[in-house]
Amino acid sequence: MSVEEDCVFCQVIAKKLPSKMEYEDDDIAVFWDINPQAPIHLLIVPKKHVKNVSEFTEEDSYLMCKMFLTAKQMAHKLGLSDKGFRLVVNEGRDSGQSIFHVHMHLLSGRRLMWPPG
Repeated sequence: MSVEEDCVFCQVIAKKLPSKMEYEDDDIAVFWDINPQAPIHLLIVPKKHVKNVSEFTEEDSYLMCKMFLTAKQMAHKLGLSDKGFRLVVNEGRDSGQSIFHVHMHLLSGRRLMWPPG
């Protein structure tokens, strides 16, 4: 696992910053967003520091898959599968990415409109 000292998510994963951790394994951490955009707003974050989707390599393909499988697991655990949920991954500043450690947002608990932004 690579860690960037100035990365907020790396600090959360290393337990240097507090978080409400929902799930954790060797590859993935899932915690509640501190600025939620919906009643349920989890962040699904690989423990390996990857700046954004464009920096994923072939070696990292298991992390992309594991992020989606973890999202499915969290949705099931929280009873979201029937009503639905949204998964969002931002790439770059213009998309809204503000923390440059790839992550997936799992949003639910209210009606989510389209288009999103």
